[in-house]
Amino acid sequence: MPAKLSVNLNAVAMLRNRRDLPWPNVIGLGRIALAAGAHGLTVHPRPDERHTRHSDLPEIRALIDDEFPNTEFNIEGYPTEDFLVLVEKNQPEQVTLVPDDPAQATSDHGWNFVAQAAFLTPIVKRLKKGGFRVSLFSDADAASVNAARDTGADRIELYTGPYGGYHSDSAKAARELERLGKTADAALAAGLQVNAGHDLTVNNLPALIKRIPALAEVSIGHGLTADALEYGMAGTVGRFLKACGW
Repeated sequence: MPAKLSVNLNAVAMLRNRRDLPWPNVIGLGRIALAAGAHGLTVHPRPDERHTRHSDLPEIRALIDDEFPNTEFNIEGYPTEDFLVLVEKNQPEQVTLVPDDPAQATSDHGWNFVAQAAFLTPIVKRLKKGGFRVSLFSDADAASVNAARDTGADRIELYTGPYGGYHSDSAKAARELERLGKTADAALAAGLQVNAGHDLTVNNLPALIKRIPALAEVSIGHGLTADALEYGMAGTVGRFLKACGW
């Protein structure tokens, strides 16, 4: 089965938040994305709410429950107690833990699974006890995946930012793609499923999918939102689904 597509709504929310106005409508565009065939919605509710607001989460949960019950809600973020309570209140199907500093503009690195095992393991246990699938943001580092597995997580999400950043240098992109592929190979061998996200586009997705055919899910926000300005949300979702192999 091709990788599922989760549409990250943070860029839409950030645009909305530039004005004290209700548009672009985060829930409305999420509805369009799901109706066009997206398999889920992703949000990263940061403490300062500069992107997705905490008040958006119950509305997204209701949208999925009421209109698209076969799709998924993925909440990602740094696991403070406030974040964990927010997750438990809004009941996503998947929680993606990222090692973000609150001041970061966006996620830009994965966990150090060895050094942070004692921190992550009880958090993963708590989330899994709550019934959530847990994914951990990961750099392209095949040697680290056993430590990720040992936290009890279900998946890793490959940080594909460097791969996407080499959009104008095919040789460097190919080298980064192989690093991602080897990490995915090791993760799958260790019993973990593999997601991917960051700076993925309709142009670089096919090669990623070809190298990692067992990829479970891609979460895409910035590139997808940028394309939606040109092709509309529904048309853009169709383009990304095609790039994933659907």
